[in-house]
Amino acid sequence: MKELSEQEALYKAEAYCSLAEHCLSEVAEKLEQWGVSSESKTRILKKLVAERFIDESRYCRFFIHDKFKYNKWGRNKIAQALWQKKIDRQVSDPLLGSIDEEEYRNVLCGLLEAKRKTVKARNEYELNGKLIRFALGRGFEMNEIKACLSLRDDDGFMDE
Repeated sequence: MKELSEQEALYKAEAYCSLAEHCLSEVAEKLEQWGVSSESKTRILKKLVAERFIDESRYCRFFIHDKFKYNKWGRNKIAQALWQKKIDRQVSDPLLGSIDEEEYRNVLCGLLEAKRKTVKARNEYELNGKLIRFALGRGFEMNEIKACLSLRDDDGFMDE
């Protein structure tokens, strides 16, 4: 594989960033895969940030929106994924806090209602344990899970 010049690596990185939102750590990893020297990598990353090809806050906003809306992840799982991508908590925490509370609870209650129909359990205690483990695995907080499980009446989940 032929070695990329710094200018070629910059063009390639700009194209990569133009296709989809990427965070700093993802682009840095790509540059390493392409065999770019660490000095060149630093200069390229600074240039990409300065020209707004990379914007951690923008990336974080879209990441949180997509993981919550489409994957139905809770705040804890999203926060962990952002931490793995080396996103600063000063950037991610305010954005995680901006998730609408009512929508958050509705998503969780909907997940639990759907899961309840497929879980086999000998009694209500075992069923609730399985539902709690499922929701915790999705990254939802225990207080939210308890709130959704306590909203349930005999016919299903109450509309609130």
